[in-house]
Amino acid sequence: MEPHGDYTLRSNAGPGHAGVFLDRDGTINEQMGYINHISRFHLLPGVGRAIRALNDYGLPVVVVTNQSGLARGYFPASLLDEVHQKMLRLLALEGAHIDGIYVCPHHPEAKEEHYRRRCNCRKPNTGLIEQAAVDLGLDPSSSFMVGDRWSDLRCGAAVGATTVLVLTGYGRGDACYIGPEQSVQPDYVAADLEEAARWIIDRIVTVQA
Repeated sequence: MEPHGDYTLRSNAGPGHAGVFLDRDGTINEQMGYINHISRFHLLPGVGRAIRALNDYGLPVVVVTNQSGLARGYFPASLLDEVHQKMLRLLALEGAHIDGIYVCPHHPEAKEEHYRRRCNCRKPNTGLIEQAAVDLGLDPSSSFMVGDRWSDLRCGAAVGATTVLVLTGYGRGDACYIGPEQSVQPDYVAADLEEAARWIIDRIVTVQA
């Protein structure tokens, strides 16, 4: 895992605190393949409200994202920084914030040697969640992983997190054509991140009742 920019914030959460880990492309923003220009980054509808609701409930929200476009040479690290700054600005306009952004820029067939490796952070491997948990004092097994790909679900399940598949991005297609053959199944399927956030909060309330 290699951070790009100063995005990781120190949480006030104590050890064992639950958090929400979010995939980026297809979950937070429109799935366009590689975001190789700033103009291609657009938040999905309701994402600001969803993240603000999680913020208001006191749940740290952490983005965990594979960005092999860096490894493939499709865009520079400076563009990734620019995209994440835009994401944070757009969320701030809706009163929402992210507590940390963790990026895997690696790929075993990378064009750029610096990124050419078999790492433990490329989802479905668990390195991004594990590092975020250490940095922010989170308990992955008490947390939630939300994404639009089965690699997100396998990553979350591997650390004991509760998993949510959103049907935005690749989610609907994966649910139809990939999901039925998978040993790992989501704990919940949501139309989008806003529905996922409501379900997460309701689940915590129910467990704590």
